[in-house]
Amino acid sequence: MKVLEFDALAEKIKCLKGPGKKIILCHGCFDLMHPGHIKYFQAAKKMGDILVVTVTPDIYVDKGPGRPVFNQQLRSESIAALECVDYVAINKWPTAEETIRLLKPDIYVKGQEFEGLKDKTGKLQKELKVIQEVGAEIRFTHEIVFSSTDLINNNLKR
Repeated sequence: MKVLEFDALAEKIKCLKGPGKKIILCHGCFDLMHPGHIKYFQAAKKMGDILVVTVTPDIYVDKGPGRPVFNQQLRSESIAALECVDYVAINKWPTAEETIRLLKPDIYVKGQEFEGLKDKTGKLQKELKVIQEVGAEIRFTHEIVFSSTDLINNNLKR
């Protein structure tokens, strides 16, 4: 099973790190699965051995009214359906800080749109401090980028 409860995922990662596997972590809302997400996950997987994706829980999605469009279970299951993804869990917190602290990935991956290490919410800056704290590294993919928010607002009518 690829979709795990967060605590079960943390235990699984501890066991996998023992044999020297490189753990890659991607985190986000992933509200509307699109080609940009798929390319991002595929590129992230190439950076190590085990690709873990954590999903922002519905209660912490701050993308505007009516969001997320798809609930956390559907978002998790959609990501888990991808061959390149090894494990998925719904995060427990509004950001990935505590997630990074508990999972201690070797590599935390973000898309190239974050390469300047800035985002308007300030979440990435907080995550970066924890990445350094646990001895992980941050890497960026360089794939096609789409915005789920733009796709939803500009192309989908409710």
